[in-house]
Amino acid sequence: MRSPLRMDDGDSLSGELVSLLHQGAPAEDFAQRLAAAERLPDGRPGKSTLVETVRMAMAVRNRLELQQQRERGMLAVIESAQDLSSRLDLQELLSTIVSRARHLLGSDVAWLSVYEPEPGEFRVVVADGALAQGTSGMVTRHDLGVASVVMSTRLPFTTPDYLHDKRFVHDARLDDTFRAEGIAALVGVPLVWKDDVIGLLFVADRYHRMHTAQSISILCTLATHGAVALKNARDFEQVRTALDRADQARAELERHVRNIQAAADAHEQMTSLLARGASLSTLCQSVAQLLGGSVLVLDEAAQVVSRGVAGGYDGAGAAAYSPHGPSSAALAQALRRSRQAGRSVPAFEADGESCRVMPVIGGEDVLGSILLFHRGGLEEVAVRTFERCSSVIGIVLLSQERMEATRSRDAAALLRSLVSPRQDEPALLANRAEGHGLNLSQPLALMLVEVDGVSAGFAARRLRALAPAGQVLVDDVDGLLVVLGAATQAHDLRQAMTTWARRELGAVHRGVLSRPVTGPAQLPALYATLKRSLAVLKRIGIQGQVVAQNELALYATLFETHDQSSLAEFLEATLGALLAHDRKRGTDLAATLLCYFDCNQNAKSAAQRLQIHVNTMRQRLATVEELLGHWGQATRALELHLALRLWHLSGRGEPAG
Repeated sequence: MRSPLRMDDGDSLSGELVSLLHQGAPAEDFAQRLAAAERLPDGRPGKSTLVETVRMAMAVRNRLELQQQRERGMLAVIESAQDLSSRLDLQELLSTIVSRARHLLGSDVAWLSVYEPEPGEFRVVVADGALAQGTSGMVTRHDLGVASVVMSTRLPFTTPDYLHDKRFVHDARLDDTFRAEGIAALVGVPLVWKDDVIGLLFVADRYHRMHTAQSISILCTLATHGAVALKNARDFEQVRTALDRADQARAELERHVRNIQAAADAHEQMTSLLARGASLSTLCQSVAQLLGGSVLVLDEAAQVVSRGVAGGYDGAGAAAYSPHGPSSAALAQALRRSRQAGRSVPAFEADGESCRVMPVIGGEDVLGSILLFHRGGLEEVAVRTFERCSSVIGIVLLSQERMEATRSRDAAALLRSLVSPRQDEPALLANRAEGHGLNLSQPLALMLVEVDGVSAGFAARRLRALAPAGQVLVDDVDGLLVVLGAATQAHDLRQAMTTWARRELGAVHRGVLSRPVTGPAQLPALYATLKRSLAVLKRIGIQGQVVAQNELALYATLFETHDQSSLAEFLEATLGALLAHDRKRGTDLAATLLCYFDCNQNAKSAAQRLQIHVNTMRQRLATVEELLGHWGQATRALELHLALRLWHLSGRGEPAG
């Protein structure tokens, strides 16, 4: 408790006031002495001097306080400027600026919000002194509240009573937060960078208050520091992003260089293998190893001719491949797209494994295709490597085809000479045939096959691989597959041809096997006869089999000039009732009647062949006679027998038994 003011001595009063100023006494002490001086009687000598002295001391005290505030403000500005150059963490730097602003102005709450142009909102990033949870998460639109005024004027804005201020449009959510926080007075200054408001700095009090121009000026300086910090952080982020992009570009360039080097190494490896005359299987294995998958090379008929698999690759797509499997349609479509685009294309995916396909071209012809089974994606360089490898494999296939053509050229010329009407000298033909292991002095058999799905040249190449080594001549003559061999091998050749054609071509083939001939002189006429027989087979609709000449001779004579529709009319007119009965009842009377005629109309022999009782045979014949009428006349029997043989030959029925 300070001693009361002594009013009897002006010097003593001055000394006491100086002592109060030196001690930094609060304004209340000076106010007490002014009140005491003013209570002195008016007639008291020197009263006015005493009052004026106290007031002068109070003015000095106020100036000293203002100077101290300025010093604290300048110190805060200097420290903030030092922080800008020494701190890199944006959040820490902004927190320091907000805390300084709050303590410098002696306010209850302070926060800094950053403007986000995309949604047009200010979002609080740092808060200090907040009591309510919602204060640190405040978000307000740029056109509401104090933010709208500062955003439009780019000048500080202060209000002693925010909630009742009518100078701006209020944000209901923000007002609720201020009520929860107890905020009354508020001052906000903009963070400006190049004429753009990038944020706002606020200080607020929970009582009505007016801020001095000095305080607002210091607050603006701190806001400028905040703007610099935000700008530096954004520039740093842009620089870091640019550096990241540069690193990514460098990494991509390095990867591209590595890929180019790998592609060059792959090309060199393929070229080296090709120059050394490596086999197709070696090339396939190298391609599979380069691309880390499985490789199949297919011929024109989608048959596998070579394969390769990388070490450690566990995909099963290549092993499960089948020419007529569930993915054959997708492969065919992909091959068509690949030929149109001139690039490899994906064909299908199964069990996490992808198949990419590329046709193998040799000259103007498609020699086959190459399939790559792999897991995951393929980089562009890997795709290019695969496509280059298909060209190398095309060269190998074309070379093999030409080598095969060279080896078989003499055999093909011999075969053409043998079936030509103008044959060479018999001795010369015999000598040339001996070079191919074929003895022309033994009985010979000639087979002609017409294929609809692939070229006869392709069929000839495939059949050469299946036929016995030597003793057989195979070639494409006039678009037909022609095979000449010893009569003793005729059955095996017929079986091999039928098995291969049914497996690889389905039913799109038909052929004729000749009866044995005793010498090469008979071959030209036999060739012409078999060509006519093929035409008959096509007319009567026979497919998927090779027919013996003996089975076809009579029909070739009778039906050489008829088309398929007229033959169908003949069968319907002759056997229609019988065939309709079999279809309706599920019986086999047509085959029974054919067996009866083949057994020279001997019911007992036919019953034995069919393994039925002779009485059953007679009952069946009686039913047939009811359907077709009596065939006792020779002409009627011949007509029925001929129709039944033609019906059986065309594949519409099988002989009973």
